[in-house]
Amino acid sequence: MVKVIRSTIMQAPVEAVWDMLRDFNGHDQWHPAIATSQIERGLPSDKVGCVRKFKLGDGSELREQLLALSDADLAYSYCLLETPIPLFNYVSHVRLIPVTDTDHTYWQWEGQFDTPVDQRDAMAALVGNDIYDAGFGAIRSAMGLEG
Repeated sequence: MVKVIRSTIMQAPVEAVWDMLRDFNGHDQWHPAIATSQIERGLPSDKVGCVRKFKLGDGSELREQLLALSDADLAYSYCLLETPIPLFNYVSHVRLIPVTDTDHTYWQWEGQFDTPVDQRDAMAALVGNDIYDAGFGAIRSAMGLEG
């Protein structure tokens, strides 16, 4: 099992960051890798169990399911159901914590998955750099924040 953990401090109040991240189907509005996204069967994007089907810029399609969402904990979890790359049993957790002395936000994004041994480094870099770190930067840009 490969585990990837990334975190950052966002120079914005936790409520503002949560407003951007809470919409499980809103990642196509801010993440540079996502071209389009829709929730299947017309379910609300905050209903635990809903599935988002989305396309990447290269046309690849993926499906992810919302496993948990907590407004009280400012956190959600999701898993990959279908992906064209070798990420198996992928589960990810996003959580925000207020940094109270500066009114900033601590954001942790982590994932665990299986992949063939010869793909571990490449898949860990892809998840950490191209998904998590790119997402941090994209949210900063969408919110008009500095690094």
